[in-house]
Amino acid sequence: MNKNLIIFVVVLVGLFGFLLLWGGSSTATLPVSTQIERGTELSLNQSEYEFGTIGMYDGNVMTSFVVSNLTDRDIKIDSIVTSCMCTTAYLVMGSDKKGPYGMPGHGSVVPRVNEIIKAGEDMLIEVVFDPAAHGPQGAGHADRSVYVIDENGGALEFVFTADVILQN
Repeated sequence: MNKNLIIFVVVLVGLFGFLLLWGGSSTATLPVSTQIERGTELSLNQSEYEFGTIGMYDGNVMTSFVVSNLTDRDIKIDSIVTSCMCTTAYLVMGSDKKGPYGMPGHGSVVPRVNEIIKAGEDMLIEVVFDPAAHGPQGAGHADRSVYVIDENGGALEFVFTADVILQN
């Protein structure tokens, strides 16, 4: 093999590794299946929501769900991420609203949450879905997820569905 090609591949792999390490400290990552399967001590008041049929050009739709800490200890929420750029989530604690949190890895930095949910307390997560985000090709059935990830990598998954039509 050509010596220059080997050097190029080594430099490219090293650069890719550096970018992963450098970017990983400030952005959230989607949970891997082992993290979801492991679960978390947090719980949801509901894990699914159905918007039904919505018009693509009628504007954003919103729903919310409650995350509860039913344990006797505080739990740190590390991140909130979504499965698609058409979905954003906000953390509401009293009169404070943090976010938006979205899908990592598509040009925007998804901030870490880094909030504590105290033992016995609840947090509200507002979810906003933009049915026009994918344009006319986005008409049809949509399944999207919002993940609430704790400091140990355990995750809750909230799933919503919508049937997007071009006209009402």
